[in-house]
Amino acid sequence: MKKVIVFFLMVLIAGTSFGQSFEGKIVYKNTYKSKIPNVTDEQITTMMGSKQEYFIKNGDYKSILNGSYIQWQLYLNKENKLYNKTSDTEVITTVDASTITDEVLKSEINKGVTEILGYKCDELILTCKNSVQKYYFNAKLSVDPKLFANHKYGNWYDFLCKSNALPLKWIIDSKQLTMECVATEVKQIKLDNTVFQLPANTATKENN
Repeated sequence: MKKVIVFFLMVLIAGTSFGQSFEGKIVYKNTYKSKIPNVTDEQITTMMGSKQEYFIKNGDYKSILNGSYIQWQLYLNKENKLYNKTSDTEVITTVDASTITDEVLKSEINKGVTEILGYKCDELILTCKNSVQKYYFNAKLSVDPKLFANHKYGNWYDFLCKSNALPLKWIIDSKQLTMECVATEVKQIKLDNTVFQLPANTATKENN
């Protein structure tokens, strides 16, 4: 199960023409197919959560989960660091986002593959050393990839530099499990900077 948790934290890294980089909230539905003996789909769903609320503003983002174990993940651009909060401790683990977790071997884009929430989506397939990652996106949910040029963790920059947009759906197929996230709601709203602040008196430790 520990491998599943590490994998999940790695891949958290989530109508109208928005013009500049999208600021607001996207809600995703998450589903999982376990490939680990004695670990069921339902166990993974309970721990990781079936719903993800993703907030983004400029170069910062935050994901809030409804799982029993994973609570939230925060990325602070100025630090290029990820903060992960789990239910078993008040100490927040940190990860250097420049860490490469899965080498990309090749990439391909297929145009107009599917439609999600009224957005016609292209498909980007990243074939990696340890997984196959498929992303579905529309240019109307634009994002400046230069903001995330040092965010190698979870292949986030590899995706953004080719899509220039946020994903409305993604599928990550690895040896441990297959994870699918599909947007159920997109809201362009102005977000207060406090959304991307750590709680006061937060204790942190590096995730080695």
